[in-house]
Amino acid sequence: MYETIYYQKKDGIGIVTINRPEAMNALNLQVLEEMLALFQEIANDSEVGVVILTGEGKAFVAGADIAAMHGMNAKEGREMMQAGHRLMNYMEEMEKPIIAAVNGFALGGGCELALASDFRIASEKAKFGQPEVNLGIIPGFGGTQRLPRLVGKAIGKKLIMTGETIGAERALSIGLCEEVVAHEELMRKAELLAQKILEKAPLAIGAAKTAINRGFDLDMISASALEIEAFTGPFSSEDKKEGMGAFLEKRKAAFKGI
Repeated sequence: MYETIYYQKKDGIGIVTINRPEAMNALNLQVLEEMLALFQEIANDSEVGVVILTGEGKAFVAGADIAAMHGMNAKEGREMMQAGHRLMNYMEEMEKPIIAAVNGFALGGGCELALASDFRIASEKAKFGQPEVNLGIIPGFGGTQRLPRLVGKAIGKKLIMTGETIGAERALSIGLCEEVVAHEELMRKAELLAQKILEKAPLAIGAAKTAINRGFDLDMISASALEIEAFTGPFSSEDKKEGMGAFLEKRKAAFKGI
């Protein structure tokens, strides 16, 4: 069904692999559109609770497809950026958590894909960066917004304005990833995190992600009101009864997502 990505389901985890190794998994319009379609499919699949996103070969995603962009005019470039924002905004807004398993180069659009994910586990071989200024442009898939929010305004500016590429340990030290692991352990570690999340109540996980993302840039009064609203849904669920009952009965909860 998809030509540039492949997808498998494994024990409640959806594993999305960008599959253009001959182009270092560079993002073109087809990749962006296929990924959006797949994430929409996953959002409506009750068999999947957590997503792992990775790349085939040596790269996570080495950037946008420069060969494709080189001949674009401003209108065409804008349309491609809009497609990238549609995908990454959807990833951020969907309630199911996304773990970026960064296996290699995560540059430009690849770094932005990782930023749009909820968690980033990096191989020791991973490289991060927003090198767009070297090409006479700026990040166009959300990098100027998500990177400073994650690592701080000054560090974000420095990375974007210098186009610097940094290694996994440096990324960890500034908060661009949450964990660095041996390359051969990457997918196992990502799956362990996914399984840990899958043990929790799905409605609560979705509500928590939504509350955090939507409240992050609000003033505390507005954010507190948002949290109260987000709390209400899970509190009226069957999973709330199961979770609290299991706690009182000193047993493991069996959540059903209802």
